[in-house]
Amino acid sequence: MSDDGEHDETDEIDPAWGYVSPGETRWPAGASILAVIILQLLLPEQLSLGPTWMIPALEGAVLMTVLIVGPSRLTEEARDVRELALFLDAILISANGVTLVFLLHVMLREGEMVDGRALIASAAAVWLTGVISFGLLYWELDRGGPIARCSKDHPAPGLLFPQMSSPGSSAEPWTPRFVDYLYVSLTNSVAFSPTDALPLSRRFKGIMAAQSLASLATIVVVGARAVNVLR
Repeated sequence: MSDDGEHDETDEIDPAWGYVSPGETRWPAGASILAVIILQLLLPEQLSLGPTWMIPALEGAVLMTVLIVGPSRLTEEARDVRELALFLDAILISANGVTLVFLLHVMLREGEMVDGRALIASAAAVWLTGVISFGLLYWELDRGGPIARCSKDHPAPGLLFPQMSSPGSSAEPWTPRFVDYLYVSLTNSVAFSPTDALPLSRRFKGIMAAQSLASLATIVVVGARAVNVLR
């Protein structure tokens, strides 16, 4: 409530539901996708679905379309290209999943013939791609995406951040941005469980579980085998 006794708009919003976002830009997400494309181009061809350039080229084309058709500044009035962005993220996650399967297949089939250093580098690329891809997915799904979060009528949150359950910890109304979702993805990949934000819906619990399993396979199985090869 304001000093004159009238209610402010932010007073009518439950912090646990999430304050209205003032808007953010798409460039951090775009730069992260570009980093994934570069990582995919550096992978050995035996770990790629088709020619090494094929999937990165498709992702690059969709990314350019999103950046051209969609706005760089994401506000309530901006044109929403969320479905196209989700399609791009689906390609990123699916391609990384296929690469992980190929990586495990090569490791188990060729055994001691596998180059340990190449295996570690490929596993690191797969793991980092997973962190970025799932961070993008959380960013696009939570409360209807970055543009929907600019409206007070946004859907229910899928992730509960600490600042939302303890609004007094922030001097101003706080809303998550892309880097916050990327951090959630990073901690979920390292700890195999939520450490920063808690999933509130079954959909987010399922997605975070899938990410944890993929990360576990990459770190434990591939990593342990690579150490043995290096010996």
